[in-house]
Amino acid sequence: MTATTDGSPGASRPRAASASRTTDSPAAADVLVAAERAIARGVGPLLGRQDAQGWWKGDLETNVTMDAEDLLLRQFLGIRDEATTRAAALFIRGEQREDGTWATFYGGPGELSTTIEAYVALRLAGDRPDDPHMALASAWVRAHGGIAASRVFTRIWLALFGWWKWEDLPELPPELIFLPEWFPLNIYDFGCWARQTIVPLTIVSAKRPVRPAPFALEELHTDARNPSPAKRLASPASWDGVFQRLDKALHVYRKVASRRLRGTAMNVAARWIIERQENDGCWGGIQPPAVYSVIALHLLGYDLAHPVMRAGLECLDRFAVHREDGARMIEACQSPVWDTCLAAIALTDAGVPADHPSLVKAADWLLAEQVVRPGDWSVRRPGLTPGGWAFQFHNDNYPDIDDTAQVILALRRIMHPDPGRIEAAIERGVCWSFGMQSRNGAWGAFDVDNTSAFPNRLPFCDFGEVIDPPSADVTAHAVEMLAVEGKAHHPRTRRAIAWLLAEQEKNGAWFGRWGVNYLYGTGSVVPALTAAGLPASHPAIRRAVDWLESVQNDDGGWGEDLRSYRDAEWVGRGESTASQTAWALLALLAAGEREGKAVERGVGWLAETQREDGSWDEPHFTGTGFPWDFSINYHLYRQVFPLTALGRYVRGEPFVTPAPAGIRKGD
Repeated sequence: MTATTDGSPGASRPRAASASRTTDSPAAADVLVAAERAIARGVGPLLGRQDAQGWWKGDLETNVTMDAEDLLLRQFLGIRDEATTRAAALFIRGEQREDGTWATFYGGPGELSTTIEAYVALRLAGDRPDDPHMALASAWVRAHGGIAASRVFTRIWLALFGWWKWEDLPELPPELIFLPEWFPLNIYDFGCWARQTIVPLTIVSAKRPVRPAPFALEELHTDARNPSPAKRLASPASWDGVFQRLDKALHVYRKVASRRLRGTAMNVAARWIIERQENDGCWGGIQPPAVYSVIALHLLGYDLAHPVMRAGLECLDRFAVHREDGARMIEACQSPVWDTCLAAIALTDAGVPADHPSLVKAADWLLAEQVVRPGDWSVRRPGLTPGGWAFQFHNDNYPDIDDTAQVILALRRIMHPDPGRIEAAIERGVCWSFGMQSRNGAWGAFDVDNTSAFPNRLPFCDFGEVIDPPSADVTAHAVEMLAVEGKAHHPRTRRAIAWLLAEQEKNGAWFGRWGVNYLYGTGSVVPALTAAGLPASHPAIRRAVDWLESVQNDDGGWGEDLRSYRDAEWVGRGESTASQTAWALLALLAAGEREGKAVERGVGWLAETQREDGSWDEPHFTGTGFPWDFSINYHLYRQVFPLTALGRYVRGEPFVTPAPAGIRKGD
């Protein structure tokens, strides 16, 4: 199939001019003017945030466990310094809630493990147990089960200093590295983020190191004389019971394991770790695997001056964001590829010319970031030619479908002086994306068919999602990209569309895996379905519109609290935010609801709440790493998504530069 511009299903559709818009009422006319003014106010600051190299990157805010674990790592390695400790403690104290706890997202409830790790970090910084803010925190921890009730990762950090017994932690043998790819619980059954974390932790678990504790932590136990009370095993007829008994068997195995076999396993694991270190010294572009990899290699004898270790520590330093008040916040990850493609899409939708120098510079940077070598994904797809994009500055091992789809959508909007380069990169990205489709017709983020039920059953895996099954939002972005590339009727695309339609909830929404939550899922799926040719009258589209209208807030915006991942009462409910309002608008606009009252009110809310500097306030966390368990505030979301929505309201469907004749290949 060859792309056309005639408006047929799957075609690239030209943007309607602003003058073609009709206004049926003075109120609608006022909203249109306000939207145009908001766009004009927002474009300049977004352009001004571009780096000289062509990329954009907003801060990626998570929770204080990143900061606490950074201090604990430095304490473990003997490199903690006063200035770093003071700056980290300033940030951690500033995030404490009135009840003495720390939450995992803005406005959320206190969380036990986060509170314990924050408390220990402040003890390292010199805060005393009887200080009012510390006493309040420790009392809350005891009231909620103490250290014994915390997650495994927290107790691992405490075990490093003798505050918890290694024997009372789940066993994670390094021999896991030997399990073949087809065997249950092999490392490739885990999602890439979990895989990168578990492999180094098998070494830590085998070594069981203990550094001298700088203080005691009796105040965090419900009973300091019995800090780890015995727990009853689940029924052996249940999966929990089976895996609990498997863990007990692994504890026995530890006592009889061959030293030679275990030593070989640790060396193989170390080689696996080192082979996956990126050029910037990090692992997978995310902080947790980097922290545990540094510890694991250090335990195997790598000193801090070794090039691998030195690069790893320097990488961790680059995750630090230094604030004006002197506080130091640690990012769990950095998002330049994601932010850059979203910024490019927002700017073109807002009316910035497709050949604007900033957009051409962004395209050049994105082209250089395409991953053209195999990574872990090729274990399941060994013959597939690489061609995806990752999320971070350096992450050649783990490109992802989501970034690849959005980068292609961004590149297609930019009029580059060398269109052949754009076409070659897009063709490679499309082919890679097709090859990464799972058996059910949908896409996960990083791997193919990463759906084993066993990893989530392990007692060790209580920290959030550890597998990467297909999701509606990632699949929708892939479908939208393929539709723009003229492949809406390709059999693979049609299978994905059928999967999306089957995944719609009874209320008309779609679940959001990588954004909060049903607003993100629905805001991703509806534009994809209409881009692929589904009419606005399709029953699935109408159900989605009805749901979005039903959850619009009284102020005209939309918001959804992270508690919607746990409690159905929160689905589609929460304080209005700029990014979530934009997601709802993108769906409604794609569904042909531009003249509807809901869109008018939503656009009005965005225009009214915009700051004088062209941005929006958004302290709320609207992104997810793991639904509920690990939440993200992408600081650029509050800028790019509102501009995209406002641009499509004012200017119509997104403009896509047609491929030069003779370059784009058919199916």
